[in-house]
Amino acid sequence: MSANTCWLCKIFKPEENGISSKVSLEEVLQWSQSFENLVTSKYVPIIYKTYLKTEHSDENTEFWLVCEAYKKIKSQRKRISMARKLFMSYIQPQSPKETNMDSPARKPIMRNVQEPTQSCFDGEQRILYRHMERDSYP
Repeated sequence: MSANTCWLCKIFKPEENGISSKVSLEEVLQWSQSFENLVTSKYVPIIYKTYLKTEHSDENTEFWLVCEAYKKIKSQRKRISMARKLFMSYIQPQSPKETNMDSPARKPIMRNVQEPTQSCFDGEQRILYRHMERDSYP
């Protein structure tokens, strides 16, 4: 392994996960500069999520990433469908991938899901971003 190859990527077997084994040490060092650099990396869905599984909090990153995709939905019909799926999967108490969110934070989502907009999950996404930055940023 070359000195400029990401050791983290080697641990997670990049070939099996679709990550280029050419991720440089410099890029990984960028991730250590800020949480923003980490979550905006094209490798975060695989590497950071794999790390969070070991911390038992991968649902927070998954929700954050799904919200980023949700914001790009243009069709109101698709947005309504996706908002309901997001709620049922991540927000509703006892849901399969329930996120780390307290009850008062859930209430606005319940209202927003009735008439979803592109930004209806922004507040919850910010809360989880802060949780991840504070509690799960290695």
